[in-house]
Amino acid sequence: MLRKSASFAIAGLAVLGTISPTAAGGRAVECYEPVRTPAVYDTVYENVMVSPAGQRVDYDPPIYGTRERVVMTVPAQVQYEVVPAVTRTVYHTVRVDGGGYSWEWRVIHGRKVLCKVWHKARYERVAETVVIQPERTRRVVIPAQYDSIAEEVLVRPEQRRVIDIPASYQTVARRVLVREGSSGWRRVHIPRHCQD
Repeated sequence: MLRKSASFAIAGLAVLGTISPTAAGGRAVECYEPVRTPAVYDTVYENVMVSPAGQRVDYDPPIYGTRERVVMTVPAQVQYEVVPAVTRTVYHTVRVDGGGYSWEWRVIHGRKVLCKVWHKARYERVAETVVIQPERTRRVVIPAQYDSIAEEVLVRPEQRRVIDIPASYQTVARRVLVREGSSGWRRVHIPRHCQD
């Protein structure tokens, strides 16, 4: 407060000093001029966090492959089948009529007469089926059936990795005020005008 009062007093003196000697009726004894001191700034550097620390999860999916293997699709079986008999046809001659005498009616010269007739024995060739090997039951083993199949197998299971990510910082420059600017008055000496 005292500084402001002194500044106003000096300002009043300066105004009076600018009046010409003719108007003021005298010679200037002291003269002052305004002085302004600029503010002083400086640049400071500081680390500023750009991104906070965190974690990242890397995931590798499982890997599958194909493997072939032989599997039994139909098991072995036992069956029984009937083998038919083996036959052969043979031929031989047999007497089908023994022959001999018989009575029969005949017409001879317009007259119907009963005659005694002689007949010879009659033979015929006949076929006969002969069994060479009788019917039998045979045991049949049907072997198992195998097939090659492809199946999916796990080669590598899934993998998860947690990676820690540190916080990142960046150096930034900031302008700061070191000393505020000020204004005041400074006494000056002007030859032939302002001097003791």
